[in-house]
Amino acid sequence: MRVLIATQAERTHFLGLVPVAWALRAAGHEVLVASQPALGGVVADAGLPFAPVGRDHALRRVMRRYHAMGGDDEFDMAEDREEVLTWEYLLGGYRLTVPWWWRMVNDPMFDDLVALGRSWRPDLVVWEPSTYAAPVAAQACGAAHVRYLWGADVFARTRWRFLRRWAEQPESDREDPLADWLAGRAARHGVEFSETLVQGQATIEQVPACLRVPSPPGVDYLPMRYVPYNGRAVVPDWLRTPPQRPRVGLSLGTSTTDWYGGHEISLDEVLGGLSELDVEVVATLPAHEQAKLGTVPGNVRLVDYVPLHALAPTCDAMVTHGGPGTVLTGLAHGVPQLLVPHARMFDTVLLSGLVEAQGAGTVLPPEQVDPDTVGAAVRTLVNEPGPAHAARGLGREIADLPTPAQLADTLTALARR
Repeated sequence: MRVLIATQAERTHFLGLVPVAWALRAAGHEVLVASQPALGGVVADAGLPFAPVGRDHALRRVMRRYHAMGGDDEFDMAEDREEVLTWEYLLGGYRLTVPWWWRMVNDPMFDDLVALGRSWRPDLVVWEPSTYAAPVAAQACGAAHVRYLWGADVFARTRWRFLRRWAEQPESDREDPLADWLAGRAARHGVEFSETLVQGQATIEQVPACLRVPSPPGVDYLPMRYVPYNGRAVVPDWLRTPPQRPRVGLSLGTSTTDWYGGHEISLDEVLGGLSELDVEVVATLPAHEQAKLGTVPGNVRLVDYVPLHALAPTCDAMVTHGGPGTVLTGLAHGVPQLLVPHARMFDTVLLSGLVEAQGAGTVLPPEQVDPDTVGAAVRTLVNEPGPAHAARGLGREIADLPTPAQLADTLTALARR
């Protein structure tokens, strides 16, 4: 069959799609990745065919300018307090999120993606959860379609909560910014709006059960083992040599600097806290971040880039920002983590708290980061057996999920139906 992988141009979101794309290719299916032109090089590096659609979006540039001017994210899709989740809060969140995120990344690719679907005629469309142009394109050309989550499914949970509050309102007060926008775009291509355009005919879920948010009704989840893929990489010689001391990996991702212009924490303080421990620290930091550092402790190895799936198995602990790809890569290899989530980075606070609740990590809010707190937390992760035992347990739970190859068979059956 023909499978179209559709995603807006966000590198980290695409990387999570690569294992299932290759599993489908290995099963003999024809796979094509569609996104805005900016993602072409990343897709080519993954060895997958690419079809550029539409024009590049400006989301990152707009967000960096917004935060540089002192703007704040007033809506948190990971919010879990019922007293906060009022109709006014949820409606205000949709009024903000629909035009300033989902429309911004989807409108530039809508027409071209539908045209590609009608000309290439896929049997199945697999789409990243904020790429709402994809299910419209799928239904416009008669293909089956599934969402592919890269983290916690706060999308479906927020939608379910919004619709509950919406139903409680007098008809004259009901407003649905997401449905209004998506229905208008779908109608242009002969597609009628339904909630299937929001949550897919099924949803691929890579997060192990104990780290998932409660599932809203009506969502058909297809579990799949998380297989780390961090892009084109060469494993250096030093990484193939076993460390002489316990190793601590520092990986704070790229999204924080790309979206917000910097970290919420002082890297000098983090490295200062680690300098007091009898460990080897491997800090993966871009060159421009390294240039901001003062004197680096003697037990720190600075690297511009190293494949995290190769670094994690050599680590006794990791210091991370709580991003799903980084957290799951560490857990897949049974590595406990000190999690320092950026307060505004989507589901990082939520996921970090769930990891801590399982005993596989420690959460340290950015405002509490200093050399003493970092040193004490990492010392516990390295020296105490409990966190490593819990992390290995989560690693086994991840390993027990269906492989991408097994999921490929499930997706084939779904497309035939």
